[in-house]
Amino acid sequence: MPAGRPTPETIDEYIAGFPKDVGAKLQRIRVTIGKAAPKAKEAIKYRMPTFVLNGNLIHFAAYQNHIGLYPVPRGVPEFKHELAAYRGTKSSVSFPLDQPIPVDLVRRIVRYRVKVTSEKAAK
Repeated sequence: MPAGRPTPETIDEYIAGFPKDVGAKLQRIRVTIGKAAPKAKEAIKYRMPTFVLNGNLIHFAAYQNHIGLYPVPRGVPEFKHELAAYRGTKSSVSFPLDQPIPVDLVRRIVRYRVKVTSEKAAK
C-alpha cells in the first residue's frame, strides 16, 4: 500500500488503491488463495490483504516493482527449487510485476499453509 494512504478496511479497498494492471494481479492472487483455502476469511492485517484460518494463513501486498507473499515455505523441499527463481527472504517471495503471477505455485503454497496451520491448531 503506498505510503500516506489510509489503511484500507477491506481487500477490495486495498486493490482499488493500485493501477488496474497491478489490481488485476492482486485480484488473481486473491481468487487463487480463496479457491485453495475456501474456509479462510479475508481481513486486512499489517496493512496487507490477509487470509485467516487457524490464525494468519497468508498475506500478500503490492509494492513498486513486485507483489510479496508471506509466509512461504522456502525451506520445504517441494518448493525450494521453484522459490529459488524469485527474490525473497527466508519466509517471503517477491513476484515481479513485469512477469505473470505463478498461480499454480501460489495455489500449492496456500494448500501447504492450510495443512500446516490445521495441524498446529489440532495439537
